[in-house]
Amino acid sequence: MSEPTAFPLRLPEMPLHDPFVVADAESGLYHLYTSNLDSSGTPGVGTMVYRSPNLRDWAEPVPVFLVAEEDAPWAAQGAWAPEVHRWNGRWYLFTTLHDADAPLPVPRPGEYGTPFPVANHRRSTIVAAADDLAGPFRMLDPAAPVLPAELMTLDGTLYTDDAGKPWMVYANEWLQRIDGTIEAFPLTDALDAVAGDPVVLFRGSDASWITRELPAGVPHQIAPYVTDGPQLHRAPGGALVCLWSTYEKNRLTDGGIDGDYVQTWAVSPSGRLEGPWEQREPLVRGDSGHGMLFTAFDGALMLVLHRPFTGARGKLYEMAWDGDDLTIVRHRTDLDGDR
Repeated sequence: MSEPTAFPLRLPEMPLHDPFVVADAESGLYHLYTSNLDSSGTPGVGTMVYRSPNLRDWAEPVPVFLVAEEDAPWAAQGAWAPEVHRWNGRWYLFTTLHDADAPLPVPRPGEYGTPFPVANHRRSTIVAAADDLAGPFRMLDPAAPVLPAELMTLDGTLYTDDAGKPWMVYANEWLQRIDGTIEAFPLTDALDAVAGDPVVLFRGSDASWITRELPAGVPHQIAPYVTDGPQLHRAPGGALVCLWSTYEKNRLTDGGIDGDYVQTWAVSPSGRLEGPWEQREPLVRGDSGHGMLFTAFDGALMLVLHRPFTGARGKLYEMAWDGDDLTIVRHRTDLDGDR
């Protein structure tokens, strides 16, 4: 795929959810991945990419990954939360597929009344590979998900431990657990299968500020605790930091969760994936979330996330480390605001 020559778009004009940015020094372009939309020129379930030389001016999106039912008979819907990571000389795409016609068990009767108001179905993060950031990405194993199919493994991300071993860190959804979790499976070096037992990093209810914000009359022990969008980083002080998103002031409705989406984070001071993990107050509120960190070409640490949850657009924040603490320097409205 050729590099773009025109950059007519601005972030307020670009529909996107669950943004993920790769700053590619070789091409001099930022690659912003999101779920494929018709604006890419090729309809279908998959991933598309916007490209920019400066985080302000963006080229029209192009598809980099498309999946059809014949390609992945176990799930050909969704393609949520794409991430692209460098591993062993190639680029690897992680994205979440689902199949609304493949039901999974729901929480026990009585937890929220009978029946449970939201239907559960198969949902798994897959891995696809390409030699170029612009794809085309091909699934490593179209016949089956990488992680156990009975788990709802949403928003998978790649984490490499101190021994150089790969892990998939993911959200095990509240739909399956009620108290959602952030968990991890070790992977093979080919990233195509599990290579050991899972580790639970933390639960949604571990963030004490969530229960502080629950509506009156909602029992804390049965409230739905959402866990979304994990991404891990090593802080300069040596701690391991996990970005994640959830809802505060949440309540369960016939259509799912209703509340305020927030970008939050947790810290493992030991630097170990197993923790123990300490929950921090949210970084960004106001129906914002599913963020990730990247380093801009000028060396600035940046956070990209989407806001609002419905009709989402990309928002950019300049960030800074203070030891193991992550702080917001400023909201970059010069990059994500109107023309």
